[in-house]
Amino acid sequence: MVDRVLVVEDDPGIRSSLRLALEGEGWEVLEAESGEDAFVWLDRGRVDIALVDLMLPGVHGFDVIREIRHRSRLPIVIVTARTDTHDVVAGLELGADDYVTKPFEVRELVARLRALLRRARPTESSPAHFSFGDVEIVPAAGTVTLAGEAVLLTRTEFRLLCELAVHAGQILSREQLLERVWGYDYLGDTRLVDAHIRRLRTKVETDPAHPKLIVTVRGFGYKLEP
Repeated sequence: MVDRVLVVEDDPGIRSSLRLALEGEGWEVLEAESGEDAFVWLDRGRVDIALVDLMLPGVHGFDVIREIRHRSRLPIVIVTARTDTHDVVAGLELGADDYVTKPFEVRELVARLRALLRRARPTESSPAHFSFGDVEIVPAAGTVTLAGEAVLLTRTEFRLLCELAVHAGQILSREQLLERVWGYDYLGDTRLVDAHIRRLRTKVETDPAHPKLIVTVRGFGYKLEP
């Protein structure tokens, strides 16, 4: 089955360029020039990954991310001309999985999309079950519970939690997490890791401001306390 990418971008020239480039790489491209158009495509059926420009007419890119995340665990990549750290982190903390900054190389974008889709699909390699205090993780089912209540995670958040769980008690550097969760080495940005850790803590920690499960080891990275 051909992968479908939803390109949410108001500039017709950029949309056209992305369509040609992505179709040349074997993708099926759905185009939306606004947030409203994006919601129409999402209502119509299968979308495998979304590429969302932050600066959109009408519904802002942040609101598009928020609505997609409310509806599903669809992988989301932010596209922005801005280099402001606040915008990038805000988008990630709303639930986006990654970002690229204009102008970008199509090869890099395609690598990021493919890595996210590869990581989003289930594998057979994870243990059947993890238990850490009140947190229960079932990798094969893609489920997490906290004190018996279902916890809704994005696919990237889920993979991050599973990676930490597999190596419980071990310190994992940001670079290791980028490679293992996002599939990046030089393509990555450690802000991805920090933003996702913060968001993950709000969902699985009793007191996210004073985490007991996912702890920071200053100067080294993060670890999950067994």
